[in-house]
Amino acid sequence: MENFQKRRDRFEFFESFENPLINICHELEVEDFRPHCKEQGYPVFHFFLYCLCQALTQVENFRYRIYGGEVIKIDRPMGSYTVINGEDLFNYTRFEFEDDLDQFIRQSLVARDQALAAPGLVNTGIDLTERELKNYVFLTSLPWLRFTSIEHPVFRFKSADIPSISWGKFTPDKEGFLRIPFSVQAHHGFVDGHHINLLGETLRENIKRLLSIS
Repeated sequence: MENFQKRRDRFEFFESFENPLINICHELEVEDFRPHCKEQGYPVFHFFLYCLCQALTQVENFRYRIYGGEVIKIDRPMGSYTVINGEDLFNYTRFEFEDDLDQFIRQSLVARDQALAAPGLVNTGIDLTERELKNYVFLTSLPWLRFTSIEHPVFRFKSADIPSISWGKFTPDKEGFLRIPFSVQAHHGFVDGHHINLLGETLRENIKRLLSIS
């Protein structure tokens, strides 16, 4: 928590706001990893998700939370992304991050299938303790849209310390890269524009690294 203490005055400043959130949407450019996924048998969505969850662990500011009136740092994020079932109803997944790519994908696929099969809304977090809920990161994919802005629902602005990450349609360019609408919403007491850029850069490097060792 040494790094947080250096910005405690910034946190206290934004914590006094009625709405302390920062939300930045930008176009993320990454190497086109889809051919690699096809070759290795990886689902494209889950490969990208793995690289993103890694980045959320690597950039410390996205691991800060507020619990019991104090700032804590979680060890690693618990993923929760949305799926759409055959009746066009959304549901939530829940799964823990795994360092091993293959194990991560297996767990993510199991979580997806369970959420798709559930007749009612599941994994809303109401079954978790307040401390367990702090491990969440809210993830949403909108693969049909090249969106330029997005606003996430917020239960209470004053306690909105869990980041929300969204990404949209993968659009290839002629240079072997993908352009992806990418949105990050987080507590401004923890995260600045610099950290949002750093998250994107770290995600890009994670993808590049995995492609280089294949």
